[in-house]
Parts: sequence; C-alpha cells; structure tokens
Amino acid sequence: MEKNITAAEKAAYQQDGYLIKRGLFSQAEIGVLYGLATDDTVTGHSMDLTDTEGRATKLTLWFTPGDDSFGLMSRSERLVNAVRMLLGPEGEVCHFHSKVMQKEPQTGGAWEWHQDYGYWYKNGFLYSEAMISVMVALTEATVENGCLQVLAGTHKMQRFEHSFVGEQQGADHPFVEEASKRSELVYVTLQPGDVLFFHSNLLHRSDANRSDKPRWSIISAYNLSYNVPFREKHLSCITPIKVVPDEALLESGVQKLSEADFLAKEQEITLNVQ
Repeated sequence: MEKNITAAEKAAYQQDGYLIKRGLFSQAEIGVLYGLATDDTVTGHSMDLTDTEGRATKLTLWFTPGDDSFGLMSRSERLVNAVRMLLGPEGEVCHFHSKVMQKEPQTGGAWEWHQDYGYWYKNGFLYSEAMISVMVALTEATVENGCLQVLAGTHKMQRFEHSFVGEQQGADHPFVEEASKRSELVYVTLQPGDVLFFHSNLLHRSDANRSDKPRWSIISAYNLSYNVPFREKHLSCITPIKVVPDEALLESGVQKLSEADFLAKEQEITLNVQ
C-alpha cells in the first residue's frame, strides 16, 4: 500500500473534497486501536448525542495528542505527511482534536447534513482551507450500519449557516437541498484500516445504524498553525505536531489514554461530530 499522497490523489481531493486511502493501517494496527477504543478509559468519557428520533450515538473527544495509541496514530508520519500534502506547505500541521465515534448496533443515531467548518467557524478559525478531518475506520462501515455520506464537491461552496436539530447542529436546509441538486451523493463504505480525508467545508451526514453490526471510527481534525482562532482556548490546534514513525503504534502496543483533556457534553456546542 502506497502511504504517500500522489499528485493524482491530491487533484481528486481538490476536485471532490474527499479522498479514501484503502488499507492505510494494517489489521494488526487496527487491533491495537480498537482495543483502546473499547477500553473504559475511552468509553468512560463518552457522551450521548441524540438525533431527531431520539437515537443516541456515543462519542469521546479530546484535544492534546499524547503517547497513547490514538496519539501515536494521529501523530504518525503517514497521517501528518498526508495532511501536509493535502493542505499545502504554508504553516505547520497541528492537531485540533480527536474523537472516537461509537455507533452501536440497532441504537446508533443519525447525523444531520453539516460542514465541519460550520461548527469550527464559531470557534474563531478564519481559514477553512487550513482545516481537515481524517477518519480511520475501526470496523466495517456500510450503508446498513450508517456509513458517512458526502455531497461531492460541496467544499467549493460557501459556509452554510448551522442551527440546532435535536442535540446536533445541522446546515441550513434550503441550501443543502440546492447543493444536493448539483452534487453527487456518495456513500463512503470502508473496511477496517481504510482512511477518509475530507475538507472542512464538505457537506456530510450519516444514517442511523439499524443493522446488527457496530460502526466505530476515530476521527482526527487537523489545522495549520497560521490559522490561529480567536475563540478557542485549547492550544493543541496551533501547536505543531511532534511526529512519530509509523512503526511506533505497533511497537508500543495498546497504550491507554491517561491525562487527556476530554470534552464534556456541555462544551460540545461548537465542535463537529458525525
């Protein structure tokens, strides 16, 4: 598997607003990451966010990447170099936050159409092009268990207004309707170890998980150091990442989160979830 982003892949990302790298993490590495995701150091800090039908999806979110397995993943050469290639050379790559998404069988809720920057704008970030989300699939993501859906190319549109829908924030519905008439709807099906990179202005959503299989993933959000927010107190988003070799994840084994700066539910209002 070619870990580096090719010129053709970068062009596809710029055209569509997203890019899938298949098998970027090995099954052994996913075993380590899933082992941590299901540990009580993660699940014990999860919060429930409900959709319009009252279905809840659990997520655990923190800001500073440490020496735990998730930190070694988000700081790995393969991810940081890919983000640098996709976002450009201006500024240093920084880690905004990471989150484990826990969409359980039968009960995991849906997410409304939204843009990440629709949320992050409210944190005071001025440059949407300096931000990106990176989703690592920990389990299979299918249409049946509520995989991510994207409207290809919508990253080229403006930031849409976002307002509360249940405990979530969704993009302005008339604008989403118009965007859907002009953009291809893509169901992003993934296998464990596949990685999805997507632009901060790309419209995306997901259905509820009505299957008997879980849909778990970890998503790391990155920011370039020049994009200094004026309403965000966590400094990880402007702190250059201390990159570690790709081998560090497996060599370290399962390393638990210890003193992570977890997000509490009452603080989540301006942070993206999917």
